[in-house]
Amino acid sequence: MDKLNFSREFHYPVQIFYEDTDFSGVVYHANFLRYFERAREEMIGAKLLKQLWQEQGCGFAVYRCDMTCHQGVEFADILDVRSQVAFESQFRTVWKQSIWREGASRPAVTATIEMVSLGPDKQLIAIPEQVLSRLQQEV
Repeated sequence: MDKLNFSREFHYPVQIFYEDTDFSGVVYHANFLRYFERAREEMIGAKLLKQLWQEQGCGFAVYRCDMTCHQGVEFADILDVRSQVAFESQFRTVWKQSIWREGASRPAVTATIEMVSLGPDKQLIAIPEQVLSRLQQEV
């Protein structure tokens, strides 16, 4: 995976609301996956994703996810979700993503997430040109 050509780092801000936390004010771990998803969606563009789904039945699914929680994130924190993408094949992207607390010297959460491109029959299809073009602008 180190041989992949990753894009520059994309930043997406997230504010932690009380609803994101458990009774102790700490973010529930599954929410980190939501924040990563939002950052990927922002990087690709919601309008493009909607267009691809409506016109071609094309979507993206998580194939593999490796996530590590290094420290807690709490209610009222402002986070920086950092994302980089690389193309592993014509069907798959690899995302290096991390969540940083304000002023932190290391990430609170890190993840490597592999996504595949699927057609209307839920079979692998080549990543659409529009997505390639959009993401390659970031490389």
